[in-house]
Amino acid sequence: MGLIDKLAEQKICEAMAKGKFDDLHGQGRPLCLEDDNLVPEELRAGYHLLKNAGYLPPQVGIRKDIASVEALLAQARTAEERTHLSKRHNALSMQLSMTNPQSSLFTESVYLEKLKQR
Repeated sequence: MGLIDKLAEQKICEAMAKGKFDDLHGQGRPLCLEDDNLVPEELRAGYHLLKNAGYLPPQVGIRKDIASVEALLAQARTAEERTHLSKRHNALSMQLSMTNPQSSLFTESVYLEKLKQR
């Protein structure tokens, strides 16, 4: 922990001890961490409705699949497993790039190459 982190933690602990956080607005309720500032205003209600219904955009689902394949790839013990998982990863990456041509798979491909070298 750095010096600034320690000072911040100390100040927070002092404020808690003095009771400065006792009567905050919304205390005891879950935080609303949704940030939809990048979604156009006319689409926000529709996006919110779809999200509550459990719908995921294709890109999000594919990214979740890629993450799970990468986790399996990191734990693969045999070359055959790594080859199979690498092919699956490549197929998912191509599928993702087709759904969003602007997405950069550079960092994902670098990560995959490091895993292959293990």
